[in-house]
Amino acid sequence: MSYRVSSIGTEELGHLEMIGAIVHQLTRNLSREQIMNSGFAPYYVDHTTGIYPAAASGVPWTAAYMQSKGDPITDLHENLAAEQKARTTYDNILRMCDDPDVRDPIKFLRAREIVHYQRFGEALRLTTDRLDAKNFYAFNPAFDK
Repeated sequence: MSYRVSSIGTEELGHLEMIGAIVHQLTRNLSREQIMNSGFAPYYVDHTTGIYPAAASGVPWTAAYMQSKGDPITDLHENLAAEQKARTTYDNILRMCDDPDVRDPIKFLRAREIVHYQRFGEALRLTTDRLDAKNFYAFNPAFDK
């Protein structure tokens, strides 16, 4: 199970790289007028067209988004939620975009989030199958044996 989870983490970094490449391709040749009229000016002032991971609202990415409690059940639920949030973001992008050069890689990334959700779900089932159902939330299976 740990191999699958670590390989998903590595793949997620690849997703970040793909999104960065898409943003770069969309912004690298913007004219002054396009920057001013698109709402991109505040970002441009701070980062030019460099890739700076931030939410659509402008809030920068932070490691605080990566939640970990050290409890397999808690952490797997967090991973499941993260995959669903990513899928929803991709759904929203697909609703707003008609450029096939953006839509095709976003569709690919969306499909991968679904697969990751399934793998984390399997990991959660395997973990909970090994627990005493009466003590499901009474202990941390990573520490309390």
